[in-house]
Amino acid sequence: MERAVRVAEQALIEFEIAVETFRVEVENFSRLHHQKLGPMYGRLDELDASIAEARAEKSGDPEDLRRAQEARAAVLPLPGVEALFDDWIDSDGLSPEAAAMLTERPVRPPQRVRPSEEVRRLYRELARKVHPDLAREDDERQRREEFLTRVNAAYARGDETALRELADEWEAGPVPAEERLSESEELYARLEWLAQRKDLLSTVARELEDSAIGSMLRLAPEDPDRLLEEIAEQLRGQVSEREAELATLVQ
Repeated sequence: MERAVRVAEQALIEFEIAVETFRVEVENFSRLHHQKLGPMYGRLDELDASIAEARAEKSGDPEDLRRAQEARAAVLPLPGVEALFDDWIDSDGLSPEAAAMLTERPVRPPQRVRPSEEVRRLYRELARKVHPDLAREDDERQRREEFLTRVNAAYARGDETALRELADEWEAGPVPAEERLSESEELYARLEWLAQRKDLLSTVARELEDSAIGSMLRLAPEDPDRLLEEIAEQLRGQVSEREAELATLVQ
């Protein structure tokens, strides 16, 4: 029974690591998508509005005028919470950038969707060592959860130096007290908890995979960063087409 618990613990940790690495890619892709491609989408909206207005001016048709008004309204949406607070607040509370500023930590947005292979290796090794699922006592679990939060943040930034420093810090930290052998009832309870945790993670994984960004990432599982470049190239082509169409209308 004790061996079954150990196997289940390791399997769950590996599953949690896989879910977390995918969550980081989804979050990084979303942020970089907004950062790199947002201006292009904005330019397309502006061109669509200008084209609709040019057509309406030429035709004077009420329907064309209505379309032009709708297109222009899409370019100037009402500001949301994020805009009002300069991206300091989102639906989940303080943004990572705001939290970093308030805690005097350096703000370092992700440079890539997927961290480097070395960063991924360091993260997996460290996460396996510090994972809260290895704790049996509440205090030890809390210590591990807080430490893993820092590890996850460094991984999300792709910060190899920070991960190495965290690995050294963990090795230099207090050694957990040796666990006493569990009774059969405790082992059964542990297996039940592990099964429930796995079900919860399965739900999270499905939600990530079924999200809009997750679906996009599945289109390029080997090189998600390249997918951003391909989308950018398509948008640049659409901008050029719209600009040419507008130039024809205003001649």
